[in-house]
Amino acid sequence: MKRASLGLWCVACVCLYGAGSVAGAADERSSARAAKAARQAALQRAPMRRVVRDGDTEARLIEVYRLIGQARGREAMVRAEALVKDHPNFQLAQLVYGDLLASQARPVRAVGDVPDAAARSGGQMLAELREESQLRIRALREKPPVGAIPAQFLQLSRRNKHAIAIDASRARLYLFENTPGGLKLLGDYYISVGKSGIEKSTEGDLRTPLGIYYVTGNLDPKSLRDFYGAGALPINYPNPYDLRRGKTGSGIWLHGTPPAQFSRAPKATDGCVVLANPDLQRIISTVEIRTTPVVIAQSLSWVAPASVQPDSRRFADTLQAWRGAKVSGDMTRLLSFYTPDFSSIGKTLPEWTPVLRAEMDKAKGRDIELRELAYLRWIDNSDTMVVTFDEVVAGARSGPVKRQYWVRQGANWKIFFEGVIG
Repeated sequence: MKRASLGLWCVACVCLYGAGSVAGAADERSSARAAKAARQAALQRAPMRRVVRDGDTEARLIEVYRLIGQARGREAMVRAEALVKDHPNFQLAQLVYGDLLASQARPVRAVGDVPDAAARSGGQMLAELREESQLRIRALREKPPVGAIPAQFLQLSRRNKHAIAIDASRARLYLFENTPGGLKLLGDYYISVGKSGIEKSTEGDLRTPLGIYYVTGNLDPKSLRDFYGAGALPINYPNPYDLRRGKTGSGIWLHGTPPAQFSRAPKATDGCVVLANPDLQRIISTVEIRTTPVVIAQSLSWVAPASVQPDSRRFADTLQAWRGAKVSGDMTRLLSFYTPDFSSIGKTLPEWTPVLRAEMDKAKGRDIELRELAYLRWIDNSDTMVVTFDEVVAGARSGPVKRQYWVRQGANWKIFFEGVIG
């Protein structure tokens, strides 16, 4: 079935919106003329066109849901008609509008209450739209606790002006601003992930990776096919932790949708994270390349900021012990902080040791300050920490920006990757 006909499908609103949904056929037929007049008056009052802001289109859809749930079918019809007029490529909105049209002729009995032939030919598309609708409603009902943050964000630096966290189970991306008072949630957006789900392992597996990444670029939409919509933000998959585990693949981006689609099905990509174009434009205009962390999790754990401080302080003590070992000039002591299988840009630990020796010699016994410290924690079958800082020798105004990956081994933390990133 062609996507253009989705607006004519009948779908039961009760299952999606809760009790008190669309009015029955008899009631709607008796007020059809009044509904038509209300629609025409509302559309005449509406502006011809307006700038679409991030999240605005979804908010309008959710308002339609709310009206349906309150048995205000005629008002919902007006809003839905205006929404599909403004966004004819928003297939889910077309589907909801179709629900409302169908309810004027007969009661909708169940989700997907369509003729058998239509159900067979368009079953997958209908199932995807149902899932998208349920995920959007779930995101509305299960908002993060006010003031809570994802548990991965132990500490960010002033350089990390923004941060992104993705909850794959909810098909949701959360955008934060890093303020002097802590992380502030700026917005959350519906997303699509890989056709085969999450936890990418190999090239071409159609899965979205899980882990801690950073935005590495901002691709001009003029250089991309229309398929990518408003643009693309590549991330650094595979990161050093992925490489340590033998994961392969590349080209994981946050990008937009083609002109014919406002949004894509929850699982529709080759591994990228896809947003509606207005939402992506907000992300692109907000975040900075190289310094914006992107956490992609199967499910985010939301915690009070104060609850991560003990873990943050404990790891800070370990990091300062590493700094002290480097200042001491004792190579044996310093190497005790590194794993035997350490690797940095193809260098093994024995090959990396001269690099450490050269840095120690350059410091000439002077103290080393770790500025702009940030650490993010990732726990799966291992407990890892991604650490970024400026390493500044006493008396110097600046120093190299370094990133380290640490892994917990028993009671101790060890470094398995270290490199200069700026």
